[in-house]
Amino acid sequence: MKLKDEYGVVMNHKKIERIKNQYNLITKIRRKNPHKVNLKKTKEHRYFSNILNREFKQHEPMKIFCTDITYLPFGKQIAYLSAVKDIASREIVGWSISPNIRMDLVFSTLDNLRGRLGEKPILLHSDQGFHYTSPNFIHRTKTLNLVQSMSRKGMCTDNAPMESFFGHFKDEVEYKNCQSFEELKQLTATYINYYNNERRQWNLNKMTPAEYKQHLMSTSG
Repeated sequence: MKLKDEYGVVMNHKKIERIKNQYNLITKIRRKNPHKVNLKKTKEHRYFSNILNREFKQHEPMKIFCTDITYLPFGKQIAYLSAVKDIASREIVGWSISPNIRMDLVFSTLDNLRGRLGEKPILLHSDQGFHYTSPNFIHRTKTLNLVQSMSRKGMCTDNAPMESFFGHFKDEVEYKNCQSFEELKQLTATYINYYNNERRQWNLNKMTPAEYKQHLMSTSG
C-alpha cells in the first residue's frame, strides 16, 4: 500500500516477500497466532455452557467439582499446580504439580481421581482454558463419567471455589523459598493433606473438609 500510494510502484505481496528473503529483511508486524488459526479451522476444541452458574452452596459431596491451574514461582523457576475441589465439602479430591504446563498436567490430575468416583455422573466445572477444551481432555472426562461445565470467558468469579483454595495456598505456604521442584512437590502434598484433614473452616461448622464430608453424608443418608 505504501509503495503504491507514495511511490507509484505496484508490487504484489509475494514479490515483496521474495525481496525481503533475498536481503534478509524482517518486517516487525504482529502475525496471526498459528495455534488460534488451527483451532478455528479444525473446530476440534469445544466449549461447554456454564451449568454450575455460580451455585456454590452445595450439600451433597461427590456431586460437583471445580478445577483450575495456578502457577507457583520458586527460586528462578515456575511450577504449575492443577487441582480439583469438591464444592460441597471443600475437599481437594485430586491434584498434580509439574514444572511445565503441558496436557500431562491435567491428565495426571484426572488420573488421581480414579478410584474415588462412583457410578453417578459428576459435574466438573472449569474455565475455558486450552487444557479443558482439548479433545483428549473431553474424551477422558467422558470415560470417568464427568460432565463438563465452563465459566464464561474472562469471568474468574464463575470458578470462585478454586480461586479461594489457591488464595489460601499462596497465603499459607512458603513455596517461594523452595530450592527444587521435588521440595515444592513435597510441600504441596503436605499442605493439601493438612488442608483436607486438619485445617478447620468456619463455614464448615468448624470442621475440616474431610470431617464435613462425613457430616454431609451422614445427614443426607
